Amino acid sequence: MKKLFLLCSLLALSLIHADELGDILSDNKELIFDYQLESNELESDILSKSWLNPVRVQYSKNFTTQFTDITVITGGYSVIVDQPIFKSGGIYYGIKYSQALRDATRADIELQKRTMIGDAISILFNLKKTKLEQEKMKYQIKNDAIDIRQKRDSYDAGLLDSSFLDQAILKKSQDETALLEMDLTLMELKQKFALLSDKDPEKLRLPALKLMSKTDYSESNLELKRDRLRAAQSDYNQKVTWAKYLPEVSLQGQYTDADLNPLFARPGLEEKYYTYGFTVSMPLDINSFSDIEASKVEKLRAATELLDRKETVDEEYDWIHNSLSILDKKILLAQKDEKVYNSLYRLTKNLAEAGEKTSFDAEVMHNSLEIRKIDQKIYHIDKQLQLLKLYVRIENAI
Repeated sequence: MKKLFLLCSLLALSLIHADELGDILSDNKELIFDYQLESNELESDILSKSWLNPVRVQYSKNFTTQFTDITVITGGYSVIVDQPIFKSGGIYYGIKYSQALRDATRADIELQKRTMIGDAISILFNLKKTKLEQEKMKYQIKNDAIDIRQKRDSYDAGLLDSSFLDQAILKKSQDETALLEMDLTLMELKQKFALLSDKDPEKLRLPALKLMSKTDYSESNLELKRDRLRAAQSDYNQKVTWAKYLPEVSLQGQYTDADLNPLFARPGLEEKYYTYGFTVSMPLDINSFSDIEASKVEKLRAATELLDRKETVDEEYDWIHNSLSILDKKILLAQKDEKVYNSLYRLTKNLAEAGEKTSFDAEVMHNSLEIRKIDQKIYHIDKQLQLLKLYVRIENAI
């Protein structure tokens, strides 16, 4: 419990406005998941009590013309019980099976909900990333315009071939087209977000995700929890199937209150009476062996899938951990470039003021400096998107 509490505390501290983002889905989406959970609980409750046979209440009314002078009318009601009380462990394992099925389905529904929440938050990150890429592209287009002007001057002076000027013009046109395509990307992202949430994406604060330990990720992984419960479910089902072909004891009881037929009436017959007894039975089914073996194979399959899931969870964590390391290296390179461009910008600006460089040269350095600053912000968002892949698969995170 202490470990779970520490994990929950860590995850809570690693998020900003977690409650707001946990409630990011639209009301209709929330209702759908609520209904799924409620339906799962009700169906599991029915399954856990399925071993209890219904009590049958019966009323009948009979008319006979066997007597020549009158029509005899008789009526009565009865309460009938036929209830298994021993199924060689089948009742117990049936209840355990229903509990495992309920918990596995609940974990799967929770995983679906968290995946949808993750999709919505991923869109928020990508909206911010696309806006940064637009800002970066605007600086690049400014550099393109300066490059065209400088090459045009060199071309007019006969110092440069026309192909170089043509390439510069083409580059600017391509970058301007890419900027327009980013507008389409923003529109598409906003539309996708609107399908998941009725909130304003501009007013939502993004979370600040941090890397959790591999142990914490494994222990709280919903996919692993679901597959673990499914393995238990298959184990219980195998026992239920096995018990189905073993001896069963059932109790029968019936209470009857019925009119006596005058034709058969005699002293000592009661209108109200009880009938009770018990039955011991065992089916002899030609398919019993195949049925038991099929449930055993299903149990082994679920157990193997659980082992495979454990490996997958470990690989997922390692892959994301390694991708974060690469992104950290990209950030370091961008920071080094920022220092270089900052130094070059100051130098070029001083040379421009001294008349040895043009103001355009200084502006190019300034734009390149801003581009590398924006690159760092984009890489940080890429890190958050990678971390989000972990957080959407664990409990108590968003």
